[in-house]
Amino acid sequence: MRVLGVDPGLTRCGVGVVEGVAGRPLTMLGVGVVRTPADADLGHRLVAVEQGLEQWLDEHRPEFVAVERVFSQHNVRTVMGTAQASAVAILCASRRGIPVALHTPSEVKAAVTGSGRADKDQVGAMVTRLLRLDAPPRPADAADALALAICHIWRAPAQNRLQQAVAAHAARTPPTTPRASSARHASKGRTA
Repeated sequence: MRVLGVDPGLTRCGVGVVEGVAGRPLTMLGVGVVRTPADADLGHRLVAVEQGLEQWLDEHRPEFVAVERVFSQHNVRTVMGTAQASAVAILCASRRGIPVALHTPSEVKAAVTGSGRADKDQVGAMVTRLLRLDAPPRPADAADALALAICHIWRAPAQNRLQQAVAAHAARTPPTTPRASSARHASKGRTA
């Protein structure tokens, strides 16, 4: 499985490609950051993020894209920029028919370090160890992108089995209509 991890941001959008399967050694195929100037117009920055992500998709041809799920922060301006960059990543992948998975920061930290409260240095250290790198990728956005890809590789098989089980259960269970449901409730009160 080849996964492009995206740590969304307008100034620095971390990207990293990891290949492998759960339970086996993983391989980093590329890591970097798509940068935009903070003083540029928002539209130009979004186009620059799109163009950068498109280059990564062209070069590495991932089977999946894992994007950090945007969560509420105190700084609304930061959240908006992160959400906008996240939407660009989802759009680029979806346009190509590549499945997208969203993972929260705590899911990624827990998958990579064993603790959902790990700090950036701990994540960087574990990414370095898991991918057998000489040093942690810099900046931290790049290491976070690799952590997202690792998280997806490790979590995808379990998520797929869960989704298949839910779909199989839904296929076996007849749908309940409001009319049928109310008729059953009304018949419970009758006596023969």
